Amino acid sequence: MNDPVHAPQPDAVRSILRGVMDPELHVSIVDLGMVKDITVDPAGAVRVGIALTTAACPLRADIKREVQSKVQGLRGVTSVAVSYSEMTQTEKSELMQRARWEARERAPETEIPSTTRVLAIASGKGGVGKSSVTVNLAAALAARGLTVGVLDADIWGFSVPRMLGVEGRLGGEAGKIQPNTVEIPNRLDPNAAPGVCKVVSMGFLVDKPDTALMWRGLVLARAVEQFLTDVRWGDLDYLLIDMPPGTGDIQMALSRLLPQTEMIVVTTPALAAQEVATRVADMAERSYMKIAGVIENMAAFVTPDGASWPIFGHGGGAALAARTGAPLLGSIPIEPGVAAGGDAGRPLVLSAPTTLAAEALTAIADDIATRVLPPVDMAGCTARMLDAVNAALPPLER
Repeated sequence: MNDPVHAPQPDAVRSILRGVMDPELHVSIVDLGMVKDITVDPAGAVRVGIALTTAACPLRADIKREVQSKVQGLRGVTSVAVSYSEMTQTEKSELMQRARWEARERAPETEIPSTTRVLAIASGKGGVGKSSVTVNLAAALAARGLTVGVLDADIWGFSVPRMLGVEGRLGGEAGKIQPNTVEIPNRLDPNAAPGVCKVVSMGFLVDKPDTALMWRGLVLARAVEQFLTDVRWGDLDYLLIDMPPGTGDIQMALSRLLPQTEMIVVTTPALAAQEVATRVADMAERSYMKIAGVIENMAAFVTPDGASWPIFGHGGGAALAARTGAPLLGSIPIEPGVAAGGDAGRPLVLSAPTTLAAEALTAIADDIATRVLPPVDMAGCTARMLDAVNAALPPLER
């Protein structure tokens, strides 16, 4: 029974309101900054001020019901009134930042090992050669004897299977999807075991390559989630994700599903591409995703006599790197062989490794593998030993 003589303190009301979750974001309304003021009069009447992202929020009744239910359970409360206000633009931005952080911290389990280096290859706009960069970096990393996953997250514009020369439907085993694989000869030691590219793409699931996928953003994000949770990726040194251009649902879903992801932004020297790519970098920062570096593609056309022609301008990659505070990993010249290699299913770093573009791509991959984000060595750590023990145990003993 409530006792007016023992009316609760506002701090007690605030504490119990931590148990009220925003119905959409699933984060405490207190942590989101939605609880603006709390007053309690001596008779036990409580008034709670709630700031909503929009005054016409359709979930306001649900929030009110939860607030009243929680607060009414406190000793000494005789009544609970809820009033509403609308957040300022600054408060809305802070709320979304907090929501992204909370989502990142509550990332669901996926099939990607925790030791995998995850690199999202992103761009602000289409046509900058992001997919070509992705498959060539994957092939160059695998050519070091590494195991590299390639996730074609550009669901609408999937092109990775053709560019890597991988065909066939995705198989399944024990309730999980098996990625298609291609072996890459080890360029560091021809006698050593080859590297491996494990590839997953919507291109392996459609009946015809020219099938148009007319899906909305949330469905696309769900498809990427299934590629991460339902595919048996196995051990990976790297997972390269060919992102769709822009800053949409897939980008936000990735930051939630794989918070260890780091981003490499691909741009061209053109000012327009650089400005749009800056928005991608801003999205990464707001999603607490580190930008590992910038790659400038189509930097210049080099003639056989060595003359360089900056067809799309120059300095865009360096300018973007300076604006984002990320390193410029390299500049890749324009070469017809890049497109030809992708059309033939044989990345340039494998088909013509001594060309200028191939050497630039290989140098970037080597820099990633040796300096920027070297593979995680877990051979002697407790976590790896525990994984080995768990794998050896029968299912009921794990």
